[in-house]
Amino acid sequence: MKLKQTAGRQHHAGPVTYVLLGLAALVSLFPLYWNLVAASHSGERVVEAPAPLLPGPRLFENLSFAWNQVDMGEALVNTTIVAGLVAASTVVFSTLAGFAFAKLPFRGRNVLLTLVVATMTIPPQLSVIPLYQIITDLGWVDQLQSVVLPSLVAAFGVFFMRQYLLEALPVELIEAARVDGAHSLRIIWHVVFPVARPAMAVLGMLVFVQAWNDFFWPFIALTPDGNPTLQVALAGLGSGNHTIDQAIVLTGALISTVPLLVVFALLGKHIVGGITSGAVKN
Repeated sequence: MKLKQTAGRQHHAGPVTYVLLGLAALVSLFPLYWNLVAASHSGERVVEAPAPLLPGPRLFENLSFAWNQVDMGEALVNTTIVAGLVAASTVVFSTLAGFAFAKLPFRGRNVLLTLVVATMTIPPQLSVIPLYQIITDLGWVDQLQSVVLPSLVAAFGVFFMRQYLLEALPVELIEAARVDGAHSLRIIWHVVFPVARPAMAVLGMLVFVQAWNDFFWPFIALTPDGNPTLQVALAGLGSGNHTIDQAIVLTGALISTVPLLVVFALLGKHIVGGITSGAVKN
């Protein structure tokens, strides 16, 4: 009886919930804060014990030094191009493939889906040597296409979009569009993409962040002095006199983090709104 009386009421978070959320926020933000603190001190002070907990006076000096030691501007542009192209292509191709696996009956669909998912178990290190031989034969070493093209689509994205469209896209909606005379491309553009928009936003955000922070393959395909992305450029920061200035390295890490924070600050509300709208069933 008591459950019936409380059904439908809006529940409010108690003080314990706010305390726990506050602690979680502090734990999550502390690494970013300490990165800022370390970037404002000298390398000697950063490695001393106890570590500094308050900002120092050398932030702008370290920012200028890190920006000029490597071509940070070019690295930012390159990373934006690579991450943007990889995210856009992965979202589009994964949505198309996910739609096919979810709603289009064809022979061997389950076998192909199993093979796609199985590729996620293969370590990426196994493909480094043949992939490097390919880009060498094509003359793509130290070119951005050597980083973009191998990442145009991801098995995780295909499986993610397939699972979403399996529940979110009614077959009746597709059949109604076909009855109205819509061809496949029109169905994809006017039916599939609008329904999949929340999942596409989430997938795009995840892939963009992953491509922005990717280091392993770009470090092999690109060079710090040639056409680097941010993570490759960071590998050349702070070196000199047989030592590495940790403050300069953390300053570069701070520079590479700020654009992601700006993007999420501008688009976070839309992404979260897309997630919640996609989670509600009529």
